[in-house]
Amino acid sequence: MTTLETPPPPTPAITPDQRKRRIIGMAVWAVAFAVFVWLVGVPTSDPLTAFGWLWLATIGWRNYLPWREHLLFLRDWGPVALLLVIYNVSRGAADELFAPHVHPLIDADVAMFGWLTDGKIPTVWLQEHLWTKEVPWWEVILTLVYTSHFLAVPTVAVVLWLRNRGLSYRFLRRWITLSVAGLITYFLYPAAPPWWAYKFGYLPDEVLRFSTRGLDVIGLHGAGNTLNALQVHQSNPVAAMPSLHTAYAMMAVAFFLPMVRKRWWPLLLAYPLTMTFTLVYTGEHYVIDVLVGWLYVAGTFALVSLAERWWARRKGTLSYPGDSAT
Repeated sequence: MTTLETPPPPTPAITPDQRKRRIIGMAVWAVAFAVFVWLVGVPTSDPLTAFGWLWLATIGWRNYLPWREHLLFLRDWGPVALLLVIYNVSRGAADELFAPHVHPLIDADVAMFGWLTDGKIPTVWLQEHLWTKEVPWWEVILTLVYTSHFLAVPTVAVVLWLRNRGLSYRFLRRWITLSVAGLITYFLYPAAPPWWAYKFGYLPDEVLRFSTRGLDVIGLHGAGNTLNALQVHQSNPVAAMPSLHTAYAMMAVAFFLPMVRKRWWPLLLAYPLTMTFTLVYTGEHYVIDVLVGWLYVAGTFALVSLAERWWARRKGTLSYPGDSAT
């Protein structure tokens, strides 16, 4: 499952004038993005909008380069953005083939944790012990972690693209494979999350869904409204298995584990673990959804690594497809 055998080449040093232009460019971008989030919301529902902002960020970061260099972003990421648009549309229709599975997920969580939660699913137990009408400060952190799902992986991919094209392509291959595997599962095994199970009478105990309410505390009402609209109108309500929220978070971390000292692993793994707690606590997923999502990440890394090594042997080279910088 190792994703990197050699470290990326060092980034060429920039001149003091280029550094000054970079600082100004990123400051302008940050202000513009903050205003957009304040007025419109986090760009969650449209991958084209998200990648548009990331493209502007790359321009701000390298605004001293000629435009032909900036247009390379559209060449490399345009097809990816369109693929994600197709993925979003397909995901929204993935609940139309089979009836959603409900009881197997409930039974799995009770079997694993019922001895600790008085026979209840962890979501119910956590909400009974932690939820309050007034939003606590730490729930703001959970909401930000939940929201990061929509931007974290694209941002990591683009940062890698800036620093090492070959490494970014390897990250991208895992990202696309994981997404396709999740989408296929949504079609073949639609599964209802805890909030849905309670809403339609499958759970006797109340389950609240409040993954975005922390944004109101910090004044990002628009961002919360955008996410709520996405949840209600555009997402597949029975796409709980696997949890791609936690799978993406784990993938983004696991990709870098071979590159850092093991003493830093707990810090990196704090992100997917916090995402897991957020999803279970706020009624978005069962624990079994999360565990299956992690298995998908492991399977994706193993499968893509085997494919890359097969390709390298076939070509008689130690490099992987797409590893040459452009």
